[in-house]
Amino acid sequence: MRILRYAILTAAALACANLSAAQDAPPSLADTTDTAPTINALRAQRGLVDIKHVFVPAGQWIFGGSASYSTHTNDNYTFCIIEGIESDGYTFKVTPMIGYALRDNSAVGLRFIYSRTLLRVEGGELNLGDEESGTHIAADYYYSLKHSYSAALFWRQYIPLGRNKRFALFNEMSLSFGGHQTKFAADTPIRGTYETGTSVALGVSPGLIAFATNTMAIEVNIGVMGISYTHSHQTKNQVENADIRSSNMNFRINPLSIGLGVSFHL
Repeated sequence: MRILRYAILTAAALACANLSAAQDAPPSLADTTDTAPTINALRAQRGLVDIKHVFVPAGQWIFGGSASYSTHTNDNYTFCIIEGIESDGYTFKVTPMIGYALRDNSAVGLRFIYSRTLLRVEGGELNLGDEESGTHIAADYYYSLKHSYSAALFWRQYIPLGRNKRFALFNEMSLSFGGHQTKFAADTPIRGTYETGTSVALGVSPGLIAFATNTMAIEVNIGVMGISYTHSHQTKNQVENADIRSSNMNFRINPLSIGLGVSFHL
Protein backbone atom coordinates (compact mmCIF):
# COMPACT_ATOMS: atom_id res chain seq x y z
CA MET A 1 0.00 0.00 0.00
CA ARG A 2 2.82 2.42 0.79
CA ILE A 3 4.41 1.75 -2.65
CA LEU A 4 1.09 2.38 -4.44
CA ARG A 5 0.49 5.59 -2.46
CA TYR A 6 4.01 6.81 -3.28
CA ALA A 7 3.46 6.17 -7.04
CA ILE A 8 0.16 8.08 -7.04
CA LEU A 9 1.70 11.09 -5.26
CA THR A 10 4.68 11.11 -7.67
CA ALA A 11 2.42 11.08 -10.73
CA ALA A 12 0.31 13.93 -9.33
CA ALA A 13 3.41 16.02 -8.65
CA LEU A 14 4.68 15.53 -12.21
CA ALA A 15 1.31 16.52 -13.65
CA CYS A 16 1.23 19.72 -11.61
CA ALA A 17 4.78 20.58 -12.68
CA ASN A 18 3.93 20.12 -16.40
CA LEU A 19 0.78 22.26 -16.05
CA SER A 20 2.74 25.06 -14.35
CA ALA A 21 5.44 24.98 -17.05
CA ALA A 22 2.82 25.16 -19.79
CA GLN A 23 1.18 28.18 -18.15
CA ASP A 24 4.52 30.01 -17.79
CA ALA A 25 5.67 29.29 -21.41
CA PRO A 26 5.30 32.16 -23.95
CA PRO A 27 2.47 31.68 -26.46
CA SER A 28 3.40 30.46 -29.95
CA LEU A 29 2.51 32.25 -33.19
CA ALA A 30 -0.42 29.94 -33.83
CA ASP A 31 -1.73 30.48 -30.26
CA THR A 32 -1.70 34.27 -30.56
CA THR A 33 -3.91 34.24 -33.66
CA ASP A 34 -6.01 31.11 -33.54
CA THR A 35 -5.96 27.67 -32.01
CA ALA A 36 -6.02 26.10 -35.47
CA PRO A 37 -2.92 26.41 -37.72
CA THR A 38 -3.03 29.50 -39.92
CA ILE A 39 -2.68 29.41 -43.69
CA ASN A 40 0.76 31.01 -43.54
CA ALA A 41 1.87 28.46 -40.95
CA LEU A 42 0.90 25.64 -43.29
CA ARG A 43 2.69 27.33 -46.20
CA ALA A 44 5.78 27.81 -44.06
CA GLN A 45 5.97 24.04 -43.60
CA ARG A 46 6.52 23.81 -47.39
CA GLY A 47 9.03 26.66 -47.36
CA LEU A 48 6.94 28.98 -49.54
CA VAL A 49 7.02 31.94 -47.14
CA ASP A 50 10.46 31.47 -45.59
CA ILE A 51 12.10 34.90 -45.91
CA LYS A 52 15.49 33.46 -45.00
CA HIS A 53 15.86 31.95 -48.49
CA VAL A 54 15.66 34.94 -50.85
CA PHE A 55 16.15 34.09 -54.53
CA VAL A 56 14.84 37.30 -56.11
CA PRO A 57 14.91 40.22 -53.63
CA ALA A 58 12.19 42.85 -53.47
CA GLY A 59 12.83 45.91 -55.62
CA GLN A 60 14.70 44.06 -58.37
CA TRP A 61 13.92 44.73 -62.05
CA ILE A 62 13.72 41.80 -64.47
CA PHE A 63 14.28 42.16 -68.21
CA GLY A 64 14.33 39.32 -70.69
CA GLY A 65 12.65 37.45 -73.48
CA SER A 66 13.06 34.80 -76.13
CA ALA A 67 13.25 34.62 -79.93
CA SER A 68 12.99 31.74 -82.38
CA TYR A 69 13.13 31.23 -86.14
CA SER A 70 12.57 28.06 -88.13
CA THR A 71 12.29 27.35 -91.86
CA HIS A 72 11.51 24.34 -94.02
CA THR A 73 11.62 23.33 -97.70
CA ASN A 74 10.13 20.14 -99.16
CA ASP A 75 10.99 18.90 -102.66
CA ASN A 76 8.86 15.97 -103.82
CA TYR A 77 8.60 14.82 -100.19
CA THR A 78 6.42 11.89 -99.09
CA PHE A 79 4.89 11.75 -95.64
CA CYS A 80 2.77 8.68 -94.86
CA ILE A 81 -0.14 8.84 -97.35
CA ILE A 82 0.71 12.32 -98.68
CA GLU A 83 2.97 12.16 -101.73
CA GLY A 84 4.80 14.67 -103.88
CA ILE A 85 4.83 17.51 -101.35
CA GLU A 86 6.29 20.72 -102.77
CA SER A 87 6.29 23.38 -100.04
CA ASP A 88 8.31 25.96 -98.17
CA GLY A 89 7.73 28.28 -95.24
CA TYR A 90 9.04 29.75 -92.03
CA THR A 91 7.99 30.74 -88.49
CA PHE A 92 9.38 33.73 -86.58
CA LYS A 93 8.53 34.55 -82.96
CA VAL A 94 9.83 37.12 -80.47
CA THR A 95 8.76 37.55 -76.83
CA PRO A 96 10.22 40.47 -74.80
CA MET A 97 9.20 40.94 -71.16
CA ILE A 98 9.74 43.25 -68.19
CA GLY A 99 9.00 42.55 -64.52
CA TYR A 100 9.44 43.97 -61.04
CA ALA A 101 9.75 42.14 -57.71
CA LEU A 102 7.16 43.64 -55.37
CA ARG A 103 8.43 41.47 -52.53
CA ASP A 104 10.98 38.71 -52.00
CA ASN A 105 10.57 35.81 -54.45
CA SER A 106 7.45 37.35 -56.04
CA ALA A 107 7.28 39.46 -59.21
CA VAL A 108 4.71 40.95 -61.57
CA GLY A 109 5.30 42.10 -65.12
CA LEU A 110 4.26 42.55 -68.72
CA ARG A 111 5.10 40.35 -71.72
CA PHE A 112 4.64 41.05 -75.44
CA ILE A 113 4.41 38.29 -78.06
CA TYR A 114 4.64 38.61 -81.84
CA SER A 115 4.82 35.79 -84.38
CA ARG A 116 4.73 35.53 -88.18
CA THR A 117 4.11 32.25 -90.03
CA LEU A 118 4.26 31.60 -93.77
CA LEU A 119 3.27 28.36 -95.51
CA ARG A 120 3.33 27.97 -99.30
CA VAL A 121 2.36 24.64 -100.92
CA GLU A 122 2.95 24.23 -104.64
CA GLY A 123 1.65 20.68 -104.86
CA GLY A 124 0.79 17.48 -103.04
CA GLU A 125 -1.44 14.44 -103.34
CA LEU A 126 -3.34 12.41 -100.78
CA ASN A 127 -3.74 8.73 -101.77
CA LEU A 128 -6.13 6.37 -99.97
CA GLY A 129 -6.43 2.84 -101.33
CA ASP A 130 -5.29 1.51 -104.70
CA GLU A 131 -5.08 3.41 -107.96
CA GLU A 132 -8.38 2.14 -109.40
CA SER A 133 -10.85 2.20 -106.46
CA GLY A 134 -8.97 4.43 -104.00
CA THR A 135 -9.42 8.11 -103.18
CA HIS A 136 -6.99 10.65 -104.59
CA ILE A 137 -7.04 14.28 -103.50
CA ALA A 138 -4.57 16.70 -105.08
CA ALA A 139 -3.64 20.22 -103.96
CA ASP A 140 -2.28 22.48 -106.71
CA TYR A 141 -1.70 25.63 -104.69
CA TYR A 142 -2.09 26.84 -101.12
CA TYR A 143 -0.77 29.99 -99.47
CA SER A 144 -1.13 31.12 -95.84
CA LEU A 145 0.42 34.13 -94.08
CA LYS A 146 -0.44 34.77 -90.43
CA HIS A 147 0.52 37.55 -88.02
CA SER A 148 -0.36 37.24 -84.34
CA TYR A 149 0.34 39.62 -81.47
CA SER A 150 -0.62 39.76 -77.80
CA ALA A 151 0.21 41.38 -74.47
CA ALA A 152 0.12 39.47 -71.18
CA LEU A 153 0.11 40.46 -67.53
CA PHE A 154 1.87 37.87 -65.38
CA TRP A 155 2.57 37.08 -61.74
CA ARG A 156 5.48 34.81 -60.86
CA GLN A 157 6.35 33.08 -57.57
CA TYR A 158 9.91 31.78 -57.16
CA ILE A 159 10.58 28.71 -55.01
CA PRO A 160 14.29 28.32 -54.14
CA LEU A 161 15.70 24.81 -54.14
CA GLY A 162 16.77 24.64 -50.51
CA ARG A 163 19.42 27.22 -49.63
CA ASN A 164 20.70 27.34 -53.20
CA LYS A 165 20.63 30.85 -54.74
CA ARG A 166 21.48 29.73 -58.27
CA PHE A 167 18.61 27.32 -59.05
CA ALA A 168 14.90 27.72 -58.33
CA LEU A 169 11.48 26.60 -59.50
CA PHE A 170 8.82 29.13 -60.39
CA ASN A 171 5.12 29.17 -61.13
CA GLU A 172 3.71 31.80 -63.46
CA MET A 173 0.10 32.82 -64.00
CA SER A 174 -0.72 35.08 -66.96
CA LEU A 175 -3.69 36.88 -68.47
CA SER A 176 -3.21 37.78 -72.15
CA PHE A 177 -5.11 39.75 -74.77
CA GLY A 178 -4.25 39.64 -78.45
CA GLY A 179 -5.26 39.45 -82.07
CA HIS A 180 -4.27 37.99 -85.43
CA GLN A 181 -4.46 38.62 -89.16
CA THR A 182 -4.38 35.79 -91.70
CA LYS A 183 -4.43 35.62 -95.49
CA PHE A 184 -5.38 32.39 -97.29
CA ALA A 185 -5.20 31.67 -101.00
CA ALA A 186 -5.87 28.34 -102.74
CA ASP A 187 -6.93 26.56 -105.92
CA THR A 188 -6.84 27.66 -109.56
CA PRO A 189 -8.36 30.15 -110.24
CA ILE A 190 -7.25 31.53 -106.90
CA ARG A 191 -9.80 31.98 -104.14
CA GLY A 192 -8.70 34.30 -101.37
CA THR A 193 -9.80 34.64 -97.74
CA TYR A 194 -8.87 37.36 -95.28
CA GLU A 195 -9.33 36.77 -91.54
CA THR A 196 -8.97 38.96 -88.45
CA GLY A 197 -9.58 37.96 -84.87
CA THR A 198 -9.13 38.71 -81.18
CA SER A 199 -8.45 36.39 -78.26
CA VAL A 200 -8.17 36.31 -74.48
CA ALA A 201 -6.43 33.58 -72.49
CA LEU A 202 -5.60 32.62 -68.90
CA GLY A 203 -2.65 30.28 -68.42
CA VAL A 204 -0.40 28.61 -65.83
CA SER A 205 3.24 27.86 -66.69
CA PRO A 206 5.65 26.29 -64.17
CA GLY A 207 9.34 26.29 -64.94
CA LEU A 208 12.96 26.22 -63.83
CA ILE A 209 15.42 29.13 -63.64
CA ALA A 210 19.22 28.93 -63.32
CA PHE A 211 21.62 31.85 -62.92
CA ALA A 212 24.60 31.61 -65.28
CA THR A 213 26.09 34.82 -63.81
CA ASN A 214 25.10 37.14 -60.98
CA THR A 215 22.66 38.98 -63.28
CA MET A 216 21.89 36.66 -66.24
CA ALA A 217 19.63 33.63 -65.90
CA ILE A 218 18.34 30.89 -68.20
CA GLU A 219 14.63 30.01 -67.96
CA VAL A 220 12.73 26.92 -69.10
CA ASN A 221 8.96 26.77 -68.75
CA ILE A 222 6.09 24.62 -70.00
CA GLY A 223 2.38 25.34 -70.24
CA VAL A 224 0.23 22.85 -68.34
CA MET A 225 -3.12 24.59 -68.02
CA GLY A 226 -4.96 27.24 -69.95
CA ILE A 227 -8.35 28.66 -70.86
CA SER A 228 -8.76 30.69 -74.06
CA TYR A 229 -11.49 32.26 -76.17
CA THR A 230 -11.11 33.43 -79.79
CA HIS A 231 -13.43 35.33 -82.10
CA SER A 232 -12.56 35.56 -85.83
CA HIS A 233 -14.16 37.23 -88.84
CA GLN A 234 -13.53 36.00 -92.40
CA THR A 235 -14.11 37.65 -95.76
CA LYS A 236 -13.94 35.34 -98.77
CA ASN A 237 -13.37 36.79 -102.26
CA GLN A 238 -14.51 40.17 -100.88
CA VAL A 239 -18.09 38.85 -101.02
CA GLU A 240 -18.86 36.16 -98.44
CA ASN A 241 -18.51 36.82 -94.69
CA ALA A 242 -18.30 34.43 -91.76
CA ASP A 243 -17.78 34.62 -87.99
CA ILE A 244 -16.02 31.94 -85.96
CA ARG A 245 -16.06 31.64 -82.17
CA SER A 246 -14.02 29.02 -80.37
CA SER A 247 -13.01 28.24 -76.80
CA ASN A 248 -10.41 25.87 -75.46
CA MET A 249 -9.63 24.45 -72.02
CA ASN A 250 -6.38 22.58 -71.57
CA PHE A 251 -5.30 20.64 -68.46
CA ARG A 252 -2.47 18.55 -69.85
CA ILE A 253 1.26 18.95 -70.45
CA ASN A 254 1.99 20.02 -74.01
CA PRO A 255 5.60 19.22 -75.06
CA LEU A 256 5.25 21.68 -77.97
CA SER A 257 4.73 24.56 -75.53
CA ILE A 258 8.18 24.27 -73.91
CA GLY A 259 9.85 27.69 -73.91
CA LEU A 260 13.49 28.68 -73.42
CA GLY A 261 14.47 32.25 -72.60
CA VAL A 262 17.05 34.55 -71.03
CA SER A 263 16.39 37.10 -68.28
CA PHE A 264 18.50 39.80 -66.63
CA HIS A 265 17.98 40.72 -62.96
CA LEU A 266 19.13 44.25 -62.16
